[in-house]
Amino acid sequence: MAIDELTSLLNQVEKRFEQEGNLIQIESGRAIFVGDTHGDIDATQKIFEKYLNLENKIVFLGDYVDRGPASEENLSILLKMKMEYPDNLFLLMGNHEGQQAIPFRPADFWARLDRTRWDRYAEGLAKLPLAVSTSNGIIALHGALPEVETLRDIENIEFGSQQWRQITWGDWQETSGGYLGTGFQFGRLPFGWDWFEEKMNKLNKNVLIRSHQPNANQIMYGGRCLTIFTSSAYRSAVPQRTVAITDLSREVKTVDDLTLEAI
Repeated sequence: MAIDELTSLLNQVEKRFEQEGNLIQIESGRAIFVGDTHGDIDATQKIFEKYLNLENKIVFLGDYVDRGPASEENLSILLKMKMEYPDNLFLLMGNHEGQQAIPFRPADFWARLDRTRWDRYAEGLAKLPLAVSTSNGIIALHGALPEVETLRDIENIEFGSQQWRQITWGDWQETSGGYLGTGFQFGRLPFGWDWFEEKMNKLNKNVLIRSHQPNANQIMYGGRCLTIFTSSAYRSAVPQRTVAITDLSREVKTVDDLTLEAI
């Protein structure tokens, strides 16, 4: 994409992201949650072909670039479709969109950019929303739950802050404990079952849908935490590209109340 076209597109989507804020509320219809795509433009196109319409709300959980062969193309089509379907397509921030806050390697998308494009992408992606809340009991974000007192507090989380790192870099371990404080690498923050229960109670949510961590058990914490991936980047750990679907008119108490589909 030429730099003038890129600048124009990012100017438009930045305004939309700022209007949405950090926390997006989805109240009705059917919601489709999409895990990391990581440059897998085939997965993204199949999602659009199968699910994108005026009845559905599609939520991408972050990590649109790096690890896959078509990162910039994948990101470009997501941003363009966001402007075409602003009320039906929602893009959340993953850690791979936060290079401006925590530089890390390998990051092949970012490494291929010249300085002008790097700065412009970094500035635009820093405005991505952080979480989606649904009317039927779901909280969706990229990694782990932030240290907040209420759902509304997510609106006040600043880019690059500790709470931002919890959302974008947080891992889950199926063990007791809160912040486990071990295995810190490239910003990754590990949390246990106690942290999950405490934060879910404060947020008044039943089920967390997230991505980010390919070595995590897909279902954890008594069926209340679901990790999905919708990319071919982790075929050895996650053989199927998966989405999660919910009818927002029906309460979701556990993962059993969701529909999982492979694409």
